[in-house]
Amino acid sequence: LMRSADLALYRAKQDGRGGFAYFERRMYEEAEESRLLEQDVRQALSEDGLALAYQPIIDATTGAVVGREALLRWRHPKRGDIPPDQFIPIIEDAGLIHQIGDWVIREACAEAARWDRQTRVAVNISAAQLSGAGLAKTVLGALASTRLEPSRLELEVTESVFLGDDAVTLASLERLRALGVRLVLDDFGKGYSSFGYLSRAHFAKIKIDQSFVRGAADGAQDCVAIVHAILALARGLGVETTAEGVETEAQAEVMQQLGCTQLQGFHFGRPVPAEELEQLG
Repeated sequence: LMRSADLALYRAKQDGRGGFAYFERRMYEEAEESRLLEQDVRQALSEDGLALAYQPIIDATTGAVVGREALLRWRHPKRGDIPPDQFIPIIEDAGLIHQIGDWVIREACAEAARWDRQTRVAVNISAAQLSGAGLAKTVLGALASTRLEPSRLELEVTESVFLGDDAVTLASLERLRALGVRLVLDDFGKGYSSFGYLSRAHFAKIKIDQSFVRGAADGAQDCVAIVHAILALARGLGVETTAEGVETEAQAEVMQQLGCTQLQGFHFGRPVPAEELEQLG
């Protein structure tokens, strides 16, 4: 199969746009676009241009809201809403992930401190943030300043954090767990699954990747088998499970019947700014 870059070059040659010259110009334009976005996101950070939106996490049995996931949002003054998959890689490449990540934790904890004491807040953590002891200090400071109970903060990591030095990663996760926060393994089964990580990192929850959720709801036997296996493993380890990306009533019913303890997705609500949460009740 032809890679996207090779395909672009091939098409350029085919329609007479100058081959390599066109390809190089496109690369330059993309690099310039990233540079401008990096410049703008730095400005947004300094001028409070970034915001958090919160998506509900539902108890599969009662239907009650048991938590909310904090999601980073950026509304550009000229370009409008920029998707996270566009600006988060730029934040990471620019070395801003620690600064912005720390802000997200503090902001999410401050907001959660206003909620019902049974409702948790979940924050996504990148592999870069796990290096060193800085993250644990940030979390400790945020909990202390907001007086949020540690057990109400969930820190979500994906399996990709284990691609580097396992010992360093596990040590970082253990420092966080020692603070009393809950560790969550996100997108489980998507790419680098290892059952060993579940026991060694002492996760409190597994989030089942939405591809399996949708496949199981559509009756795909391989997806149903995988979800069954994940749920059996979770029960054996005594951890919770959240089905991600639930968008229809049918998907919600299937996940509930299979035994997922929590559900999350557009079917239950899209991410909303903090000021709208009170209106939703």
